[in-house]
Amino acid sequence: MYSFLTTGNWADYELVDSGNFEKLERFGDYYLARPEPQAIWDKHLPEQEWQRLAQATFARDKGNAEKGQWKLKKGMPEQWYINYQYNDLKLRFRLGLSSFKHVGLFPEQDSNWQYIYDTTKKLKTPQPKVLNMFAYTGAASLAAKAAGADITHLDSVKQVNYWARDNMEASNLDNVRWIVEDAMKYARREVKRGNTYNGIILDPPSYGRGPNGEKWQLENELNEMIKLCREMLDGTDYFLLINLYSIGFSAMILDNLMRDTFGAQVQNEELGELYLHDSGNRRLPLGTFFRFSSVGR
Repeated sequence: MYSFLTTGNWADYELVDSGNFEKLERFGDYYLARPEPQAIWDKHLPEQEWQRLAQATFARDKGNAEKGQWKLKKGMPEQWYINYQYNDLKLRFRLGLSSFKHVGLFPEQDSNWQYIYDTTKKLKTPQPKVLNMFAYTGAASLAAKAAGADITHLDSVKQVNYWARDNMEASNLDNVRWIVEDAMKYARREVKRGNTYNGIILDPPSYGRGPNGEKWQLENELNEMIKLCREMLDGTDYFLLINLYSIGFSAMILDNLMRDTFGAQVQNEELGELYLHDSGNRRLPLGTFFRFSSVGR
């Protein structure tokens, strides 16, 4: 089933407007303007309204497409918290203004957090083992943990894992296993050990580095990673979710990879795109996903 999924009614987040390669968002009480390469249309709101609302605006450094600086209005903090709720799942996230324009959370992942929470609860295994690789600040890890999982959270950046731990504590959760490691190295080692998981979550970047300089390039590494996941995924009680944010990387690529690699294990599958909608009723695409499980929703 091909789906277009967006966030639900989330009190602490909204995409206010998008266009001219930017997006204007509200996180809790604060409005942020930052670059968005896929917003190629015109802005819905006038520029004066953007300037009035935005309390923090990200400007790229000259000659560096990746990094930049935030320009803050008076009263705009560099860190703050927002809340998230889905049914009886209640999480709290610390946000912060990074030099890479990120704030520590990807709101379009809302529907994936819900899927992880619901599916983990339906697994038959008591305290199912779930592995989250490229786990960033841990929203998906916490959704699995709140559903009763024995969760392993892996990211190659130590400071990001500290950030995820802050989110865990703010959400009144505990006992997450934190690992700072190159994802490919860890997956290869787990396969050699014969370790398996009931759930695997993947959100790999287009390009990245491991803690010891290991190189990750999505188009070169993804095929092997998916094959390693096949070896790690439990054969009877399971789910797998992968999300990609890489312009031009079609969901059909994921469809081919998953069906070729997992075969009949692909059940109750969903694939498609994640997006956010703004006040002008435009849909901003923010990644592709594929997910399947042994249990129906």
